[in-house]
Amino acid sequence: MPTETELLRTDDEQLEELFRKSPAGEIPKGPMEGTAIFPGVGPSGARLLAGLVRLVWWRGKVFSPDGYLSNRLTPLDILSIAAMVGPGPSRLDDQECIVIDYSHTSQVFGGVRDELRQIGPHLYLGLIWLSGRKVGWFTLREPSNGNG
Repeated sequence: MPTETELLRTDDEQLEELFRKSPAGEIPKGPMEGTAIFPGVGPSGARLLAGLVRLVWWRGKVFSPDGYLSNRLTPLDILSIAAMVGPGPSRLDDQECIVIDYSHTSQVFGGVRDELRQIGPHLYLGLIWLSGRKVGWFTLREPSNGNG
């Protein structure tokens, strides 16, 4: 099972292969720590950008039991940008994943759809779609499970 640190050194094709071979897993519960992954900028750039995104903007997600989530934003951990969560087919391979759909909950982020698959205990790989195009990756892990 790869760690978040290893995933930051992984290229787009390897991330896609890992996503394709992983099961959907259970929908996470409660707060999850997030790491943005930018494979196109190389390993050093990916580590730097992931740290910068976490420092100033996105820190993860909080899943509620009613089928919704909120994103954790800024160092103040502000909960915002809600989405609906549930099982569904991935746009990548039509296999089951956890779909995070912003189209009914956010005017600004309505074109965004995240897809999750569980790649290890307490660790998920997320794929970001914007208006039907694959635009990025992220991980989510339970806060008590450092996986770096």
